[in-house]
Amino acid sequence: MQKLGKNLGSYHGETVDIRAVLREFEIVARTHGWTAEVFHEAGGFKWLAWHRQPEVRSQKSEVRIYISAGIHGDEPAGPLAALKLIQENRWPEAAEIFLLPCLNPIGFTLNRRENADGLDLNRDYRHPQAAETRAHIAWLKRQPRFERYLCLHEDWEAHGFYLYEQNPDNKISLAEPMIAAVKKVCPVDWSENIEGRPAHGGIIHPKINPAERPDWPEALYLISQKARQGYTLEAPSDFPLTTRVNALVAAVSAAINF
Repeated sequence: MQKLGKNLGSYHGETVDIRAVLREFEIVARTHGWTAEVFHEAGGFKWLAWHRQPEVRSQKSEVRIYISAGIHGDEPAGPLAALKLIQENRWPEAAEIFLLPCLNPIGFTLNRRENADGLDLNRDYRHPQAAETRAHIAWLKRQPRFERYLCLHEDWEAHGFYLYEQNPDNKISLAEPMIAAVKKVCPVDWSENIEGRPAHGGIIHPKINPAERPDWPEALYLISQKARQGYTLEAPSDFPLTTRVNALVAAVSAAINF
């Protein structure tokens, strides 16, 4: 599969009608018994956090999994992958899922990375300036801790799919199973250096001290405050949108069913 060659200097690929995507998501989610909490409203949009209770209870604690998408308005594969996941409805019976399908809907109406005020929300989680980020953090503080998090992204410069793994306690890694699932549907970036960091087999283990970084992405807030294992998934934006969506869905499915 070859890159499309559309993304020169920034993302120039397919766009989505985010209102239509979120309407469809809500219809399907409610059909399957999910509940929602509105944690922010602006620009005619409601920021919804969707919740799925475990279908079965066991003596051991259920796994809580957090999934987010759409924090960058020029990365349409994330919300579409969230929609496909909710449509397929293949969740582990004992898993409790928290799913936020779009953290920057106004950015999608502008087809740009940032929000309406030109702020990159994914650099706003240590000293939040944006109302969206402040509302999201307030919601996160009300939730229990998660076993793991999955943040769905795209990279318009990538040669293939890759991911970041945060796993400070050396739990059983889900990175290789995700890469194995993705490579069946999408090229993987096998580069030895991705985004200026060493990589191996499409996997980056960033050496980050949160205290030394002034501009936290969502993932850094999550690993610092809400979970001890997590993954940022990066689909390659210069491949067809369907391929990117399938890559994210494959990775999430592998992670939640491990």
